[in-house]
This record gives sequence, structure tokens and C-alpha cells, in this order.
Amino acid sequence: MRKEQSGGGAALYADFSQHGLIRTASSLRRERKTSMMHVGLIGHGYASATFHIPLINKAVGLQLQAIYSSKAVNHSHAAVVSDVNEVISRKDIDVIVVVTPNMTHYELAKKAIAAGKHVVVEKPFTVTSAQADELIDLARQKGVLLTVFQNRRWDNDFLTVQELLRTEVLGKISMYEAHYDRFRPNVRQRWREQNIPGSGILYDLGAHLIDQALTLFQMPKTIWADVQAERTGAEAVDYFHLVLGYDDKKVILHAGSIVREPGPKVMVHGTRGSFIKYGLDSQEDQLKKGMSPGDPGWGEDEPGQYGLLTADIGGMTFRGTVETLPGRYEVFYEQLSHALTAGSAVPVLPEESRNTIRIIEYAMQSQREQKTIQIS
Repeated sequence: MRKEQSGGGAALYADFSQHGLIRTASSLRRERKTSMMHVGLIGHGYASATFHIPLINKAVGLQLQAIYSSKAVNHSHAAVVSDVNEVISRKDIDVIVVVTPNMTHYELAKKAIAAGKHVVVEKPFTVTSAQADELIDLARQKGVLLTVFQNRRWDNDFLTVQELLRTEVLGKISMYEAHYDRFRPNVRQRWREQNIPGSGILYDLGAHLIDQALTLFQMPKTIWADVQAERTGAEAVDYFHLVLGYDDKKVILHAGSIVREPGPKVMVHGTRGSFIKYGLDSQEDQLKKGMSPGDPGWGEDEPGQYGLLTADIGGMTFRGTVETLPGRYEVFYEQLSHALTAGSAVPVLPEESRNTIRIIEYAMQSQREQKTIQIS
């Protein structure tokens, strides 16, 4: 923790390096030796190349066996096939990872589960909560694991907020606000920006923000939403402002596409203090540059983006920067490997990601009806 000015109460503040929220890949390696589980990847676009393949390759006990791609792709350690059914039906594959356009998640995951494969689905889980419930029921019937790649539970800023809430340094939380603001004023010709099921940033960025909020605070009691296609020529949602209502707090989730100068990424206010932080997690850019988990500086934040904490601690007023906890995207596949071989919980329960889709549905209902929606 870096101080600008503080009283003696700062010494009472918890040592964030001892947060104990997660186990690292190296600790898991020391704990166990495991049989290899073979992975089939369906889809080879940006998300597969940037996130899934590097993280699978680093995970203990997982081996990438085959990749389905509709385009010519070279991969030194896995077979590349042009028939998606071949990946699903291969007997040497234990786990299917679905990384395809959102509207195809349900059908492909359903095929893989029906074939007796464990399944990872890229977020958003499905387009509707009814589809999600069907997949959850089918996985239970088939006795296979089902999980969703909500990797931003391991963003460095989110891990830091979790620790602040765990230590109660902010007191009783009254307001949590999180943003994904980008400057993309021109509509692009891609499926994410077309008027098709599951497109738009409510399903894209919103699936991250909603999942983080529900991880912190569970399901809200109400939701009010402003959901728009605001850019010239936009067909899909490119702006949203959600207000989730709880008995004792409000949660605001916001994303826009015409924000040249973004404000704070996250703000948390409570009865004892506030935490405000700018800037995005570093891991996506690091992966694009070829870095891997375990490399020097992996998941670390730039000091200029450390969050500002202002709080009453031990009877003294503290105001200073808090060193961001390192991000840990690798934990997702490490925990999946452990779940497959040791019977522990999957990294993200599918019911949790189903609830994220429910919130998206309630948000669209709120926009249609122009009112606050009671959540049942």
C-alpha cells in the first residue's frame, strides 16, 4: 500500500499480499500430480488465440488435443480440423471448450454434453436463461462438469475490491459502480454489432460487469435499465446503464462506446470510506504481447493506476494509494483441472452464469417497459 498522507491507523490495515483468495499455479503443482485431461477447442478467433489457448497450455493436467476452425490455422501441438462434430465425437477428448459466436453457444454445448464431454462455455453462457437451465439439467443427467469462462473474476482490480470488502475497511457498502467505457464511434461489420440474438455490449461487456456484481452482492431485488444503440448506424446495443437495487445499497453498471476520456473503472463507497480506481486490468494486453502466467510482472498494475483509498482506520484518517493485487486469469483452468481430477468445485458454477443471463433479460424488459423491474 502506497501512502500519500496518513495517520498511524494505516499500520492496522491488512497486508494484501496475504489475501489468500486464490491458489497459484505453482502451489497447485506442489499439491498434486494428476493424469492428463485432453481438451478440444471449438472456435479459433480472438478469444481462443488470446485467452484460452495460452491459459490451457499453462494449466497443470490439461493438454490441448484438437481445434475446430472454419479457417486454415496452424498449431504445433494440436490437430486442426474443419468438422466441429469430429472434435465433439473424438474419444481422446475429455473436455470441450466452446469459443464461438454467442448465438451458437447453446447448440454446441448441448451437443458436447450429450456426447458425455465436460464443457467450458465462453461468456456469455447462453442467449436466454431457459437455454442455460436446459444445459445445466442435461449436464447433471449426463454426470459431466459444466462451467463458464468468466475470466474477469480474476482481474486485478476486481480481486483488490474483493479484498477491500473482505477486510471491511470501507464499512457498510452503500454504492458500487463499475464501468467499461470505450471510444469506438464507428460501427464495424462483425457479428457482435449486428441485430442478431446475443449480440451487443450488454451480452459482451455486460456479462463481465454483471457477473462481478453478483459475485460480490448476489442477486438484486430490482433493476432499472437504459439500454440503447446510440451510434449512427448501430444495430446492436452499444450503451447500457443498469441500476441494481438492494435493501441497503445500489449497484451501477455502465458501458458506452462514445467515451473519449473514460472516468474511473470502479468506485466503491461505504460508511467508513471510499475506493476509486482508474484503468483496465493488464492481462489481456500482456497475453497479446506473448506474456504468460508466471512471467515477471504478470497481472501486475502500473503504479499510476493504483486505486485511491480514503478511509477511517483505527480512529485515524487514511488517504493513499493501494497497490493492486496481481490478476490471475490462469486460476480458471487450474481450478478446472483440479475439479476434473480431484472432484473439487468448478471455477464458475453454471447457475451463477445463468443468473447473469437472467439479469440481462430483466434489463431488456426494463428498457421495453420503461420501468423498474422486481426480480423474482
